[in-house]
Amino acid sequence: MMTTQRPIILASTSPRRQFLMKEAGYQFRVEAPVHDERFPDYMPAEMVPRYLAEEKAKVFLPKLKDEVVITADTVVILRGQILNKPGDRNEAIQMLTQLAGRTHKVITAVCLLARDKHDLFDDMTKVTFRKLSREEIEYYVDTCKPFDKAGSYGAQDWLGMVGIEKINGSYFTVMGMPMHKVYTHLRDF
Repeated sequence: MMTTQRPIILASTSPRRQFLMKEAGYQFRVEAPVHDERFPDYMPAEMVPRYLAEEKAKVFLPKLKDEVVITADTVVILRGQILNKPGDRNEAIQMLTQLAGRTHKVITAVCLLARDKHDLFDDMTKVTFRKLSREEIEYYVDTCKPFDKAGSYGAQDWLGMVGIEKINGSYFTVMGMPMHKVYTHLRDF
């Protein structure tokens, strides 16, 4: 078990982020962040995850005592456009059709916030999908229901296993928590 000098609040309801933090040996309590995911229209896509992770963390500042809150945000970017969480089945199919046979960026930003300290960082990974058939995409959407995932997919799900040809960067960044950086930054926090 990893110990930290401060109690940890993981402000995420993502089962993947909770799993990764547990697997890395951290003890923490989970609190859902109460923040909408809007960002300024003029903001470059690459800056959005940092902005959202920090905004989620700021909500916790008034009630922090000696804890450190951890927030994160992940975006999928294809040709400069953010592919958010899909609103429905058709949008998920549309996103995956766009990603099929192409390389895109996944950026996950993390904010560590305590009453007296602040740390904001991110990590970027490039993911290449092979060409996917309409049947494969529909099967995935209908069985795995990726409606809570940026870009409509999880690298750890069926589509990631059979469809991702190459990952250039951290697999855990694609899952939503760049653990190699989280570990280092928490250790130094």
